[in-house]
Amino acid sequence: MSDIPVITVDIVSDVVCPWCIIGYKKLEKAMQQFEGKARFELAWHAFELNPSMPPEGQDISEHMAQKYGATPEQSKANRERLRNAGSELDFEFSYGDNMRMVNTFDAHRLLHWAGEAGKQTALKLALFKAHFTDGKNVSDHETLVSVAASVGLDEKRARDLLSTNLYADEVRATEAEWQDRFITGVPAFIFNKKFMVPGAQEADVFANIIENKLLQKAA
Repeated sequence: MSDIPVITVDIVSDVVCPWCIIGYKKLEKAMQQFEGKARFELAWHAFELNPSMPPEGQDISEHMAQKYGATPEQSKANRERLRNAGSELDFEFSYGDNMRMVNTFDAHRLLHWAGEAGKQTALKLALFKAHFTDGKNVSDHETLVSVAASVGLDEKRARDLLSTNLYADEVRATEAEWQDRFITGVPAFIFNKKFMVPGAQEADVFANIIENKLLQKAA
């Protein structure tokens, strides 16, 4: 039996949250520093930035202005900041003029199923790419089925799941649970069910927690 300690990381996030993928990529850099010293088990938990978003979605610029009061200039500057941050982490943000904010509830239902199938991280990353890099509509069922199939999930089962309300109650319960724990913004990273790190922190911040709060206690 391996003596390498196991560190659990619960990640509360949404697939249309740019800082969620940036935060994950920084966590990934931190985890790479502990190869051979620790083994990480990740679980992704649902959070909807816009739970009342209608099926047709909303133009991204209109959404940012309405929700955050952002001017077109501020939105443009923020997108450029995200592009630069993504480039440093080998992730491409391709914000097109027609990009829309969409409803993600069905994506979260699919992710719940993917967790049971051992494909949750693969699907989550594929959904980030689909939305931010490829400009796809991750509320569209055919898009979701295609993304699921691309990571090795059964295409028919994915389509059947999306045609029903399967896992709807589980997703809502998960969302309520984390809200009850006072998580009102994402990303949030919870290590070993004890240490919560909010936001897309630098890799060194994650590495420090892993080294000083988790591994030293396990030694």
